[in-house]
Amino acid sequence: MEDDDKPVGRVLTRRKALAVFGAAGVTFTAVGTAIAADASTSTTKAVDCVAKPEMTEGPYFVDEGLNRSDLRVDTSDGSRVAGTTFTLVLHILQVGSKACTPLPGATVDLWHCDAAGVYSDIAAEGTTGKNFLRGYQVTNSGGIVKFTTILPGWYQGRTVHTHVKVRTTGTDGNPYEFTSQLFFTEEFKAGYLATAPYAAEGTPDTTNDADIHYADIGDQMLLQAKQTRNGYEAAFAIALDLSDTGVGADDAFSMPGGGGGTPPTGTPPTGTPPTGTPPSATPVA
Repeated sequence: MEDDDKPVGRVLTRRKALAVFGAAGVTFTAVGTAIAADASTSTTKAVDCVAKPEMTEGPYFVDEGLNRSDLRVDTSDGSRVAGTTFTLVLHILQVGSKACTPLPGATVDLWHCDAAGVYSDIAAEGTTGKNFLRGYQVTNSGGIVKFTTILPGWYQGRTVHTHVKVRTTGTDGNPYEFTSQLFFTEEFKAGYLATAPYAAEGTPDTTNDADIHYADIGDQMLLQAKQTRNGYEAAFAIALDLSDTGVGADDAFSMPGGGGGTPPTGTPPTGTPPTGTPPSATPVA
């Protein structure tokens, strides 16, 4: 069984990434550089070509097959999840021998808990058949996807986080899968978690530094959210080495939960859709 207390796949620090890709003539920009806010375009203001670390998929991924940009609506009953609106733009890049280029046609899944720390379509959480805060988008010609969701809440034993999975094809022609987690600064979390509806859950019991997955590498997956008229937004770039079969291997968790769903049409297979229920003890997804 996969050890959920450890990151999976290759981990490249920024220094190592600079050494490896710098030798190949790749141009690097600062981590967190803002990219085009409009995902309908294929242009970007800057390219952040720093390889990012993988982290465990956790037990709460469900392949619902929902191709949508707005994740706030539960299609089972048409209800909208309560919470502060959050827009996330992701720029998916491919590391080449001489350049870092946009990766079009990649399937990008995003999933996270609601303001009360609950995931949809998880039997142990009483949400079987629900699909709020889950969905995928396919990168455009500029390697960009855009999601509208809410800021995630928290649950026991984990710092606030959002899950992301990128599925495409490796240079060997086989399915390639990158899975990781995105985080927020302590200052930012403290601000919005003190507002409704998040405040009803009290103060989180786990900080970034105390989190089992954030330790050592989480700062490489840290979002820099900015306030907008409608809520908050952030942009983040993920560069993939599609020749790295270790990172590209199937990331399916060995103790999955939820009712599963139909895999997105035309995307690389990712194994058997999750079945069963996650452990009822402290979640570690």
